[in-house]
Amino acid sequence: MNISPVHLDALQALGYTEAEARFLYIVATHSGYFVARQFLTFTGTHWGQRTATFWNKLHTKKHARTERFPKSGTVYHLFSRRLYRQIDRENIRNRRQHEIEYIHRRIGMLDFVLSNPQWKYLETEPEKVSFFRDQLKVPIHFLPSKIYHGQRTSQPTIRYFVDKSPMFLAGDACPTVVTFTYLQGREASLTEFVHHLEDYLALFRQLSAFRFLYLARVDCHFEKAKELFDSLVTIPLGSDVSLDVLRYFQIRKAWDLGRYTSLTEADLIFRNQAKARFAGQRFEHLYRGWKAGRVADSEVRHDFGGSSRHVAVHFAAEVLCRPKVSGHETEGKP
Repeated sequence: MNISPVHLDALQALGYTEAEARFLYIVATHSGYFVARQFLTFTGTHWGQRTATFWNKLHTKKHARTERFPKSGTVYHLFSRRLYRQIDRENIRNRRQHEIEYIHRRIGMLDFVLSNPQWKYLETEPEKVSFFRDQLKVPIHFLPSKIYHGQRTSQPTIRYFVDKSPMFLAGDACPTVVTFTYLQGREASLTEFVHHLEDYLALFRQLSAFRFLYLARVDCHFEKAKELFDSLVTIPLGSDVSLDVLRYFQIRKAWDLGRYTSLTEADLIFRNQAKARFAGQRFEHLYRGWKAGRVADSEVRHDFGGSSRHVAVHFAAEVLCRPKVSGHETEGKP
């Protein structure tokens, strides 16, 4: 992680020490929220005059607010537009207030970044867009996006990578291989993880290689997450497209005919993913002809064929631990 001296100088000009400036830059860029143990670990300090001075500066300068939650303890939120402007992050959404579940996830992401400072992170939306569009030559419409509608008189805004999950390049030997991350929240379901993979699948298809790191506080979902990733990403990316089309047609036909008991959970997951992948008039016309017996399996194989393009995909799951701090802690549970 290389922080520009210009940004450090800009934060120090607001009255912070170099260590405090580095910490604030990382928080503002990757989270917006932090808890006391993260600052203590980063600076290698204990509770005392130095930490009290830091908290006082944040509050008297109106750069951060303290938020207390009954079951989650004390959280600090960097919200100052001026502070974000100092590091060219004025329009980042981290300075806005959010619900507690969102805050928990941001603090978890900050734990990961603070524990892995060796990586070169793609820190901002423009930096991520530029990397994929300009360096990897991925058309922008393949990037995960969301449309935000403003006032009646304003134009809708398209934002990219709105989940803000850490994304980084590991090592100089393969600088164009990016690692995507996903942090499992406290919810018991993996539905949000499935939606996340579906949002990114169009981008994954444009890459020759990438890594994916699934993060969670506990390992109870690791096996299921791997199964879902293989079903939604690894297998489709490494498979013969014609076989995928035929499998989709077979599952869709069974569904249309009401033969629900013949379909497995994997079939249903594949069907939901394939509906978006094989959408459009061409596939609808082909499906109707195949279902009616006018189009044979061999014709589908001939039309789509097998792809010789190889996509190198690596999935890993990792327990996200909280860095331990010796001494007295009072910040709570996040």
